[in-house]
Amino acid sequence: MVIQICVGSSCYIKGSPEIVELLTQAIQEHHLENEIKIVGSFCIGQCNRYGVTVQVDDEIHTGITRENFQEFLKDKVLAVIKNEGK
Repeated sequence: MVIQICVGSSCYIKGSPEIVELLTQAIQEHHLENEIKIVGSFCIGQCNRYGVTVQVDDEIHTGITRENFQEFLKDKVLAVIKNEGK
């Protein structure tokens, strides 16, 4: 799985460094270092949205914040990895 986090100026101001940190910690906690690759992107094209834009494989998610990060992680990352493992 490849997760792109927008680190362009708009998402940077909205908290992308914090989302990178939260995601890195979550990957380590769940021992997914060999299954998830995190990359930065300078624009995913959703700059008018609230929060940070994150692309998981080919699916774009907008509005990722510290407050909703755990829900995003559970529903859009961990659930996908679990389904891929079946």
